Amino acid sequence: MFKKQSELIHLLTDKQIVQQLYFTQLLLLIISSILVFFLFDQPAEFLQLWSLNDRSIFVIGGGLALVVIFLDFFIMKVAPKSWIDDGGINEKIFKNRSIPHIIFLTLLISFSEEILFRGIIQTNFGIWVASFLFAVLHLRYLSKWLLFILVVTISFLLGIIYSYTGNLFVPVFSHFMIDLVFAITIRMQFLKRGEIKPNE
Repeated sequence: MFKKQSELIHLLTDKQIVQQLYFTQLLLLIISSILVFFLFDQPAEFLQLWSLNDRSIFVIGGGLALVVIFLDFFIMKVAPKSWIDDGGINEKIFKNRSIPHIIFLTLLISFSEEILFRGIIQTNFGIWVASFLFAVLHLRYLSKWLLFILVVTISFLLGIIYSYTGNLFVPVFSHFMIDLVFAITIRMQFLKRGEIKPNE
């Protein structure tokens, strides 16, 4: 299944894969909007999960992001490449994106996924259900056991910091920083090797 999906990704044009990403994130936001009305008595209850005036966004959310980023870079250094190869999916998505576009994409991904999995599913059904469904969304990693374990672990840690702070901005910021650093790293690696041009 992983091999077929990887081959399908490589058949898509650059424009098509970005369109597919936007479609997926938009779908998650639509699903979230519908679930808010079914699972919360009032939309205001959902809005109460957000607080910008909270230093834990940067202390806890940023702290977790730094730990995950350090751990991931360490694993990339010591683990065989075949263990952490996602089939080129992330490279295909980010290598030709400009930095502003990468920032926008990673913001969109972090908001859409955290709203659904932490803000709605975890709030109503608990951390285990949210982490399980988050793993299901990333089943493309299933044949790569190390990648899959990392994804599930990160999901669980995002759930823990959300449970601890009660502020949805905390896991959103953490998720955003993790994705942003690795997306920019992918972009920079291709630029360094001269495989792409500086402009998108």
